[in-house]
Amino acid sequence: MTSLYVAWHTASPPPIWGPVGKLDFEDGYFRFRYTRGAKNLHGFDPFPGMPEFDRVYRSVGLFPLFANRLLAKSRPEYQRYLMWSGFLPDSAPEPLVILGRTEGRKETDAIEVFPCPEPSSTGRYVGFFFAHGIRYHLPNAGPILKQLMAGDRLQLRPQPRNLHDSNAVAIFAHNEPLGYIPRYLAPDVKVLLERCGESDVRLYVDRINHDSPMQQRLLCRLDACWPEDFHPCGGDEFKLISEDKVLEML
Repeated sequence: MTSLYVAWHTASPPPIWGPVGKLDFEDGYFRFRYTRGAKNLHGFDPFPGMPEFDRVYRSVGLFPLFANRLLAKSRPEYQRYLMWSGFLPDSAPEPLVILGRTEGRKETDAIEVFPCPEPSSTGRYVGFFFAHGIRYHLPNAGPILKQLMAGDRLQLRPQPRNLHDSNAVAIFAHNEPLGYIPRYLAPDVKVLLERCGESDVRLYVDRINHDSPMQQRLLCRLDACWPEDFHPCGGDEFKLISEDKVLEML
């Protein structure tokens, strides 16, 4: 994984969410560039230290805005943090890989990062993500989570009448709601359900982390067909504003 999109959402309900930038690593440098969504998402202001929309920000180290979203290796729970995300505790992947799996979410702001899906070596849509919104389904979801095991099949149910997000796709197990597909994946999952059919869009439990924060409690694995003309992250809001005008940060 060498690139991630950066999303932001408004604080007041209903939350307005969308991509505003792209973070990547190439030729020994981290780069951040704003996407067109940054100019069109009402209420969004440039990130601190990155004030101009049409600049390419480049650094030899990961920008503090994103480095602060990784758990420090000195923390006692660091190895568990890696395990919660499905990584080997003694072999940490590159920072962008960790950020892409954990989404870099913090309680103190409205930023998330995510990878754009790519077809697997077998030409399928295979991705890992943490279920969102589990806390909204407690305490009913608690007993179900305790019963689930890695490999168990989960159900996907689109919610077109959801008041906060018409693209919402709920995750169910044993007819009980557990959470939701992350917002950045939900429109694509709806398309996959329509194009591939429910039988070829399969969601599984990859890990249950009973000792983790709620946002890392249920790690899911999605396995689906990849339609020939399927192009995720293809909207105008994902397009880069600038490809030049480099500004060195560090």
